[in-house]
Amino acid sequence: MDVRKIKKLIDLLQDSDIAEIEIKEGEDSVRISRTSALPAPVPMGMPMQAPIYMNAEPPRATVASAPSAAPAPAETGIPSGHVIESPMVGTFYRASSPGAKFFVEIGQSVNVGDTLCIIEAMKMLNPISTDKAGVVKAILVENEQPVEYGQPLIVIG
Repeated sequence: MDVRKIKKLIDLLQDSDIAEIEIKEGEDSVRISRTSALPAPVPMGMPMQAPIYMNAEPPRATVASAPSAAPAPAETGIPSGHVIESPMVGTFYRASSPGAKFFVEIGQSVNVGDTLCIIEAMKMLNPISTDKAGVVKAILVENEQPVEYGQPLIVIG
């Protein structure tokens, strides 16, 4: 979706009594809301390196689908379990801001909907939530590292 179209949608939302709007064009979709579903950033002494939150719908975490020709988890070094993959290309963050506590640690129990990490893409912070309850078995990406679409991020057992 074109950035100019998104800006026009934001302007339309600001000039009207509408609280939220969602537009879908093919596979692209954007939801703009006057209220944020994301937690407010905590003020710090240093300026944040992460960009400002935009009120877009966070992407859904995807489940790894292994074709029959794909190597077994033992061959790839990924522990067996429910794999959360990156739904986009961007930068992986384990915390909401520099110096903040990580969302999850290995061995921590998580429930459906818990935020596992954030992926920054095109100056937007996209929280990645779990769609399965369990225990974090592995975190496969280092903090502040680039990730690719479909790249395994976290394993939940």
